[in-house]
Amino acid sequence: MEQFKTLEDLRDYIKTLGNFYARPTERGAHPTLYLNSGEKGVIQGVRKRDYMFSADEQWVLPYSNMGLSFSAHWQHLKRIYRLKQKVTGGKQIDVFWVLEKADIPEGLEFQQDPKDSQHYLLVVKEKMHVSELVRKLKWIADRMSKITSAEKVL
Repeated sequence: MEQFKTLEDLRDYIKTLGNFYARPTERGAHPTLYLNSGEKGVIQGVRKRDYMFSADEQWVLPYSNMGLSFSAHWQHLKRIYRLKQKVTGGKQIDVFWVLEKADIPEGLEFQQDPKDSQHYLLVVKEKMHVSELVRKLKWIADRMSKITSAEKVL
């Protein structure tokens, strides 16, 4: 473990780690899946509007303009956080985040949203079965860190 002598040393080290990608979620919700089984438009925890599905909805198809939404800048995260608070009726929101250099499973990658440089999508790069995408999203979630009660820092 490395010891830092100054705050500047720590800032310099953090810069070497790359970008962060964050998602605000309602307290108790999964960071990458939608596990409310009664929710329409969800297949095995994956929202249909987040990914391109085959006609039989068994396969997720590669598409660079669709994916799980992440913020890559604090200002963007603040906006999304406030929006999430309104949608959830003021319930507690936690922020889950992962670093760019995290080991993202093969077949997935972060891609910048062409409409917003602070917004990234976790996109599918190769055709995969829905169950495989679910496994990979769970794997990423296991490596995400959580900021509880994020309103204190945002």
